[in-house]
Amino acid sequence: MWEMRKESMSSPMTLSHNIFPKVQPHLESWVNMYGKNFVQWLGTRPQLVITELELIREVLSNKNRAYLKPKSQGFIKKLFGDGLVITEGEKWAKLRKLANHAFHVERLKGMVPAMISSVEMMLERWKNFEGKEIDVFVEFRFLTSEVISKTAFGSSYLEGKKIFDMISRLTLITTMNFFRIRLPIISKFYKTNDDIESDMLEREITNCIMKMVKRREDKVKNGEEDSYGSDLLGGLIKAHHDADETKRISVDDLIDECKTFYFAGQETTNSLLAWTVMLLATHTDWQEEARKEAVSAFGLHDPTPDGIARLKVINLIINESLRLYPPAVTLSREMEREARLGNLFLPATMEIIIPILALNHDPRIWGEDVHEFKPERFSEGVSKATNTISAAFFPFGMGPRVCVGMNFALIEAKIALSMILRRYTFALSPAYVHSPFQLFTLQPQLGVQVMIQPL
Repeated sequence: MWEMRKESMSSPMTLSHNIFPKVQPHLESWVNMYGKNFVQWLGTRPQLVITELELIREVLSNKNRAYLKPKSQGFIKKLFGDGLVITEGEKWAKLRKLANHAFHVERLKGMVPAMISSVEMMLERWKNFEGKEIDVFVEFRFLTSEVISKTAFGSSYLEGKKIFDMISRLTLITTMNFFRIRLPIISKFYKTNDDIESDMLEREITNCIMKMVKRREDKVKNGEEDSYGSDLLGGLIKAHHDADETKRISVDDLIDECKTFYFAGQETTNSLLAWTVMLLATHTDWQEEARKEAVSAFGLHDPTPDGIARLKVINLIINESLRLYPPAVTLSREMEREARLGNLFLPATMEIIIPILALNHDPRIWGEDVHEFKPERFSEGVSKATNTISAAFFPFGMGPRVCVGMNFALIEAKIALSMILRRYTFALSPAYVHSPFQLFTLQPQLGVQVMIQPL
């Protein structure tokens, strides 16, 4: 698997949206060779890859509680700990409730001004690049980092920069080691350079988060503030100090949640925005349609929550971008116990892999134009966009574990795109090299360079 991916990443591809063979060459090869469902082995771990929609629906809805999130271990545990993305049972329910509260629709409306001011800062910086080339993947990394820092943690990008840099490095180490099999008895006594560096990064990330926590706690203790704050961090600190032991979370839980949201709140929206701009830069007719809608909806005024909710064209474009270039290219589950899935009998601890990218690029689901950028396919809604009865489009997951930050990411993306389109036209730079690859999320390996012109 690793060798096939390494070979694929070693050279770019032509500007085509048929990216499945490039990003996941092993899965693309084996789906064609062995059919819709097959078993692959990661060392001693069997993994069932499924692309049948009825089976996927059964796994993700998890009505029989047999399909749980895989337990985090190794480098993944250092990156996410045992937070919301990984954990199960009562602990998950407790953390999910906190996250739902932090990203409730009314709270999301209150985050809109912070999102707008962050985009404004980015566009001010863009004035220096008018008529020139700019790498929007780098720019959107700054933007999404700033937004999640302000809205969830009450800090600026500069304060959170150290955490983001360390999480990015830890993500790279985790990805590079994902397909490497190590014997537990050897890894217990022998540490690689990646082990040593990741341990250091984990400690430093924890220290940075605890400094932010202590600052809030001190302000309440000294009477400077009467609460820990209404954002995600404030809610986590409040839960940590809850008098009701059943609602209380540990310090480790608090740290793991912060790491999870620093990563997820930045990586997914950054990926979505970068690929959407690449698509609009190469499909100028849709860029113009989106621009007309943004101007009509907001004129010279700031985007409003009600106006954002009414954006139709931009919503179609975002859905098609998420189909062709989904930030999360796979979902995984682990068998809690022996269970039957369709006509398959699965043993306990077997891992299940759901290749989102394979589904999104399957002509049997989407038609022969599957690799074309056609936002109009979503014009009658997601359910009528495919040739199938079962739901085949779930870029943020499905069922009880659907991404809690979905609406946050979509609102941020719509605000950013609306504000950019009202101010600039953009086209792909001659320097752009098309090379999508998976680094947890789907990223442009060599950036997305565009030429921007003021309107």
